[in-house]
Formats: sequence, C-alpha cells, structure tokens
Amino acid sequence: MSTDRNNPLVKCPQCKQAGHWFAQKWGPFCSERCRLIDLGKWFNEEHTVSRELRPGDFEGFDELPPGPHLDRTAGS
Repeated sequence: MSTDRNNPLVKCPQCKQAGHWFAQKWGPFCSERCRLIDLGKWFNEEHTVSRELRPGDFEGFDELPPGPHLDRTAGS
C-alpha cells in the first residue's frame, strides 16, 4: 500500500478493490454503490460499534491540521 499521507492507497471496505482514498468522492469506498451497500449494513445492524464511546476516545483529534481533504462535504 502507498505511504502518501495526503492520499493513501487503501482497500475498499466493501469489495476490497485498492484505490486512493481521496481520488473519488466516495473515499474510502471505490464507488457510490459500495458506499451505499455499507450504509445499508449499518442500517440493518449488520455493522455495530464494538463498545460504547468513552470521553477519551477522541482526545487529540482536535489537534489535527485542517485541510481540504478533511473539510469537503459528501456532495463536493
């Protein structure tokens, strides 16, 4: 896998096809189809969070630098 931190090469969580995370507007999925299949699995409770979130789970995330790859909306 690629080590480019701004556009890492990852496997689609649904079909496992490798691609660059931000090359498509559906990242980390390879397509809108794979994104919607995954969303449907969350709605049908096939995917679940393994435990309740705790206050310390997000420590340090507020210190991450902003960037266009993090700030874009689903429609852009």
